[in-house]
Amino acid sequence: MNARTWLETLVGFDTTSRNSNLALIETVRDWLKGQGVDAWLAHNPERTKANLFATLPAQDGGLQGGIVLSGHTDVVPVDGQDWATDPFKLVEKDDLLYGRGSCDMKGFIAGSLALVPEFLAMPRKKPIHLAFSYDEEVGCAGAPYMLADLHERGIRPEGCVVGEPTGMQVVVAHKGINLFRCKVHGKAAHSSLTPRGCNAIEYAARLICRIRDLADSFKANGPYDQFYDVPFSTMTTNQIRGGIAVNTIPELCEFTYEFRNLPGMQPDEIQAEVEKYVRDELLPRMKAEFDGASIEIETGAAAPALEASEEAAITQLVRALTEDRATRKVAYGTEAGLFQGIGIPTVVCGPGHIEQAHKPNEFVALDQLASCETFLRRLGQSL
Repeated sequence: MNARTWLETLVGFDTTSRNSNLALIETVRDWLKGQGVDAWLAHNPERTKANLFATLPAQDGGLQGGIVLSGHTDVVPVDGQDWATDPFKLVEKDDLLYGRGSCDMKGFIAGSLALVPEFLAMPRKKPIHLAFSYDEEVGCAGAPYMLADLHERGIRPEGCVVGEPTGMQVVVAHKGINLFRCKVHGKAAHSSLTPRGCNAIEYAARLICRIRDLADSFKANGPYDQFYDVPFSTMTTNQIRGGIAVNTIPELCEFTYEFRNLPGMQPDEIQAEVEKYVRDELLPRMKAEFDGASIEIETGAAAPALEASEEAAITQLVRALTEDRATRKVAYGTEAGLFQGIGIPTVVCGPGHIEQAHKPNEFVALDQLASCETFLRRLGQSL
């Protein structure tokens, strides 16, 4: 199958992060087996989702070294979006391929799979590895299970290309992503008797404002890296829920927040500022109203920042193959920092543009898919 046919197949699976991706993963596994390639799966604890890892051996059968082609199989929801076509049916119009995940990032997976027969026929001295993960869109939750298995199996690739949409240009750095869930527990009361309650929403609002204050300080004081479109670390509160009635003091308020840190900034130090405010200022004020008040902060998924070395062989190779020497850094996160964290030098380069991702009528251009296939073919030939 060519890249377009593969993309049509992959888009047809609704792998929204809340759903299972097993149908897609098992389809790919079975097809690879038909090509003589055995893949292994790394499941989530509930065994409802899986990562896939497969090695296309070198000509002499070698499995060590080589390059990983990495992509995530999950996509963001289409809920509430006004699509002109069925988001889970690939539609071609004016040389654009529309469908959820066409850009982010089933296009790269499609290109990688389309090249498998060619990869296998090449007289390569080094292997090519395929790494397809789940739940990247909710904080790279799946890839760590795969990388743990990779370590246990003793497989040591020399480099990795993460195929997020970059317009087939080289991205050498991205911010880290850190997700947190907060529950503020107060005391319910009739709203006419406010002194008898402890308003969870109001105290949650104070904490949210403190998070915004920290965000404003990063914007005002740095550190900065002007290669990013947003050149400083950011913090945002993105979901909130609380209250049961207009005349009831809310007992519970829940919200989620995230921060995206520049490489070099320590996430633990940023979170410590939040926790210090809770411990030293906010919670004592709550307990003065209700001794049983509490604030819980749960750490969610996290993906470390990426800062690729220009001296790394994978960086130099991808730059040579794309003839791209510009320095590009992006605010969105990928699993690249996870690969780099276990000693596999990594860069980001894939078809499509991030501006098309996560939107209704998401698309990837046919010429981007073609460029991806050309890049992957040249990469295989270089090994």
